[in-house]
Amino acid sequence: MAVAVEKLITSDILKPARYLGNERLSIHKPWDTATIRWVLTYPEVYEVGASNLGHIILYNILNAQPRQLCDRAYLPGQDLAGKLRETHTPLFAVESKRSLTEFDILGFSLSYELGATNILEMLDLAGIPLTWKERQNRGRGDVGTQGRGDKGDEGAKSSLYFPLIFAGGQTATSNPEPYADFFDFFALGDGEELLPEIGLVLEETKQAGLNREQTLLDLAQIPGVYVPQFYDMAADGSVHPNRPDVPKRILRRVATPIPAYSIGLVPYVQTVHDRLTIEIRRGCTRGCRFCQPGMLTRPARDVEPEKVVEAIEQGMRATGYNEFSLLSLSCSDYLSLPAVGMEIKNRLKNENISLSLPSQRVDRFDENIANILGGTRQGGLTFAPEAGTQRMRDIVNKGLTNEELLRGVKTAWEQGWDKIKLYFMIGLPGETDADVVGIAETVSWLQRSCRGQGRKPLNFNLTISNFTPKPHTPFQWHSVSTAEFKRKQNLLRHEFRRMRGVKVNFTDVRISAMEDFIGRGDRTLGKVLRRAWELGAGMDSWYDNLDKAFTAWGDAIAEAGLDWKYRQVENGEWNLFHTEDEGGGGAEEQRSRGAEENQLLTPNSLSTLLSTTLPWEHIDTGIDKKWLVEDLQRALEAATVPDCSFEGCSHCGVCGTDFGHNIVIDPPGIPQFAGEFVPNTTKVQRLRVWFGKQGDIALLSHLDLMRLFDRVLRRASLPVAFTGGFHPSPRISVANALALGATSSGEIVDFELTQPVEIDTFKEQLIQELPTDIPIYNVLQLDLKAPAASQVIEAAEYLITVAALGEATLVQWQDWINTIKAKDELWLEQTTKSGKSQLVNLRSRLFELELVETNSSKDESTVILRYVGSCRPDGLLLRPEHIVSMLEIVSGTEFQLLHIHRNQLILGV
Repeated sequence: MAVAVEKLITSDILKPARYLGNERLSIHKPWDTATIRWVLTYPEVYEVGASNLGHIILYNILNAQPRQLCDRAYLPGQDLAGKLRETHTPLFAVESKRSLTEFDILGFSLSYELGATNILEMLDLAGIPLTWKERQNRGRGDVGTQGRGDKGDEGAKSSLYFPLIFAGGQTATSNPEPYADFFDFFALGDGEELLPEIGLVLEETKQAGLNREQTLLDLAQIPGVYVPQFYDMAADGSVHPNRPDVPKRILRRVATPIPAYSIGLVPYVQTVHDRLTIEIRRGCTRGCRFCQPGMLTRPARDVEPEKVVEAIEQGMRATGYNEFSLLSLSCSDYLSLPAVGMEIKNRLKNENISLSLPSQRVDRFDENIANILGGTRQGGLTFAPEAGTQRMRDIVNKGLTNEELLRGVKTAWEQGWDKIKLYFMIGLPGETDADVVGIAETVSWLQRSCRGQGRKPLNFNLTISNFTPKPHTPFQWHSVSTAEFKRKQNLLRHEFRRMRGVKVNFTDVRISAMEDFIGRGDRTLGKVLRRAWELGAGMDSWYDNLDKAFTAWGDAIAEAGLDWKYRQVENGEWNLFHTEDEGGGGAEEQRSRGAEENQLLTPNSLSTLLSTTLPWEHIDTGIDKKWLVEDLQRALEAATVPDCSFEGCSHCGVCGTDFGHNIVIDPPGIPQFAGEFVPNTTKVQRLRVWFGKQGDIALLSHLDLMRLFDRVLRRASLPVAFTGGFHPSPRISVANALALGATSSGEIVDFELTQPVEIDTFKEQLIQELPTDIPIYNVLQLDLKAPAASQVIEAAEYLITVAALGEATLVQWQDWINTIKAKDELWLEQTTKSGKSQLVNLRSRLFELELVETNSSKDESTVILRYVGSCRPDGLLLRPEHIVSMLEIVSGTEFQLLHIHRNQLILGV
């Protein structure tokens, strides 16, 4: 049964449109027709989750399966979370508005070490026990006697009271052990093929009436599914099966990207990545030794250029976005990038479309890539040299020379970029102070090399992060103390203090230490995660109140009796480069080792690394542990390994039957550039549209509404004119902003077109693309020289619902209204935007006022009032709340404004 959340999703919460669930291209499958019902649950606020490409792809794939449906849920904002708890309303899925407990299976994306507290928050809000043991112990009855009871389950017997809870994502695949207490199973690796297989098994087990444990045992037979309850942790932290019918090691799944599934979900609100995103290449074989995604996504798989172009063109038409992004761990390694980018740029050249790319290889950045980026809105450019000296770049196997770095940055500067973002790391194995200072020296050298007459100097935004060792990488045995990180940060601050045009951001060392502690931990950390959540740790806390969040984590670690273990991380002693006799060493010893660290990887140390079992070694990523140790040795010798996608095999162990092989597609020729977008500023026709905002759309802000109209015109292929200048925008003018939460049947928007369109055709195409809660009442053609509606508004007519906080009779209401109408002056003190106080005569702005309807009760008296008031473009307005103020002045009673409906905007001649 749907949760009654409409009373909670109101205009008084931040961005209520987050929770509507009726976005463009969202999928609404009938509840009763599905056997298995999923919720893909992203443990972050909507703006982050709805932007995640994996979230969108898996949502589309699951809804494409017969007899299955997939809904979505996100971490609610603190305001809505508070309302849910106050009203004892369970967390709901955004499309069906059903409680999460009504679904069969909930999948969480776990892509960050500290993100598990948000998952616990969501489970708690949903009323679901946090651990698999609690959920198992609180199941309902025996098989076949007590099911879930909804209509869609008739005839399907099951004892699964709570949904199965699983996690996927990079962190879940890397090291699921710290989170093993909370999940029934983990989905390891790519989910495109794995999740549908899970769904088929669940169908079978549900129809067979299997209990929770039996269902999980069947799931454990699927490659890529890890069920923690069937495995135990040994004293050394290693993990082994506790029964013979599950695999000793669990394979990571590998799938080929399908760009068509990336098209979907056009949110009403602006998200962090407010554009169409298409994956062009999955996996990376560069072999950067610090990079966990590069190790966990092998082999590399190119997407066919034709499929990429087709998906982008279809996606831009279907969504109405004005920007798209091509996604890969290393976009520049997709050899077809210049050809694909230019082909799309040519095809969409008349639609003011821009292309953006994530951080890319500076050594591959050339004029061909520069030519396809941006558009009329040239975006930022990000490179990641990672280290400031050639020696350190060789140690991390970056495969980047100083000459290539300079050539890429200089190309960007010559192509018009005046600001570039650079990523560096400190705390890498073998790093000396000279390497740290080398970051500042490299930036200064790049600035000096990019100077020219008539050009602004090149500015840099630097992010300098603390290296955090990750499982399944050659550097997984490394560690650095927080004191050493702080010292190196101060060293860099000193170097940058007099450098102009450089903005430097450092990662907080406490976050880095906590990420390391959790990311390389074992099952004993489950109690820490739970207690940290209970003490208030969450993603929002990290940014809003870092000290509070860090204190929560510290207290949780101490209460669990694991502060000694955390001190190892803080002191840089979680370091298996050393034997017990050699010791981990504190900050002073770390400072003195520097480049001599390679000498510590003795035969004894090599044996220690190979023989010591780590908590994540039951996860089979395909990479041989022996190869990781050997690559660590190569790192400390500053020896590089070539990219096996383009040169010889590095023998990491991935390629084979289980994981496949690298797929590199030869690039097609680069099409001839058809020319930049030239905004068509020709105005041939002006149309005025009267429309309404009804239902959920009332919770759409004015800016969101403007974005919606822009995308609607693009989807409808209507020839809108553009403004000129550096940032051309479509000529769409909404007459007057409506208050958030207010409904209307009298809004006005003007469109200027480059070609004449029949009014009926225009109206039909607009209605076809608009949400049903935005009805179109009338379309009228105007003279091109006619002023915009926003310039000639004189008044607005409203219906407002007002409640008296106390008893009030119909006679009293009428007396108050008559008193207001009889007055010539009713003054209210207001504060201007500049902070000054001024007196405003509200009565002079009121033209008509009458009581339309009354509805009295013992507790309150509620009426509907109709009024007409000033609504001029010079700011002379009579807002609905001003009517309440006048009622309070004449009555001495308090009132509450319950609802606003705008009947019409009244235009002058």
